[in-house]
Amino acid sequence: MVATTTEQLLAFQGSTVVVHPLVLLSVADHHARSVARSSSKRVVGVLLGQDNGKVINVANSFAVPFEEDEKDSKTWFLDHNYIESMWEMFKKVNARERMIGWYHSGPKLRASDLEINELFKRFIPRPVMVIVDVRPQTVGIPTDAYFAVEEIKDDGTETQKTFLNVPSAIEAEEAEEIGVEHLLRDIKDSTTTTLATRVSEQLASLRGLQSRLSEVQKYLVDVAAGTLPINHQIVYHLQDVFNLLPDLDDPVVTQSFTSNTNDQLLIVYLSSLLRAVIALHALVDNKAVNGRAELEEGKGEDKLKKSTKADGLKSGKEDSSKDSSKETEKPT
Repeated sequence: MVATTTEQLLAFQGSTVVVHPLVLLSVADHHARSVARSSSKRVVGVLLGQDNGKVINVANSFAVPFEEDEKDSKTWFLDHNYIESMWEMFKKVNARERMIGWYHSGPKLRASDLEINELFKRFIPRPVMVIVDVRPQTVGIPTDAYFAVEEIKDDGTETQKTFLNVPSAIEAEEAEEIGVEHLLRDIKDSTTTTLATRVSEQLASLRGLQSRLSEVQKYLVDVAAGTLPINHQIVYHLQDVFNLLPDLDDPVVTQSFTSNTNDQLLIVYLSSLLRAVIALHALVDNKAVNGRAELEEGKGEDKLKKSTKADGLKSGKEDSSKDSSKETEKPT
């Protein structure tokens, strides 16, 4: 008996796919070694980890030989014998890691993904498919996780298989965090300040939000035009988003926003005043220090002139006394 879409949604509700940095590095290395940068080919591999029901922990992976016709995506080859051999060896190394799904470098879904997913059902009953975008064009997490489900149409026609997107996250253990920090230390520009980094991160977040809003707008336009079928679950989520938006016509909400903005601008204004006062105080201190230095330098020059003048008078008196003594010594 085929499960309904509602039952499948309830089964996958709350599920999260946690991808570790080691998997991302492995997929990026696999793509860099196998595919040229100018090519649009993708790479495929197996994901290892633990499936705890609600949390699917993707801790490791290995590459698989895969070939695909670029003109016809339904023509492909995947060496499942290689998968069996590698899986037997990985079980001997780490028995805790199980085969939980497969990955490809995308960046989007392909027509042959459902067929490849059916092949992986020979090894595991519920494989998860993770698309790892090795060349991300948009801001955000470069992973998308999917489960294959049976979609029941409203018109009563035959069911068809499709992919259900589930939330994905990137987490690391303590040892992985240390490795990632060392890796980022070599990549990160040390000349940038903390403020510049925070501003760039906020700008990247806003760009990511803009791209998501553009996707939502495009989807709604396609649904309204009849290009895409309506999905009630997506409409429900969008309705929840709109319900959470503040009512800007409410005077209480407007007053709250105005008060919050005024408080932040007051802090900026006070900071500017403090910066100006500190700069003026530093200027006054600098003038005072320079004045004392000039005064001490002038006193030193006066003392030097007085000592020079005294030495000159003394030498003149000595010369005159010598001349007078010479005159007295002359014979009469």
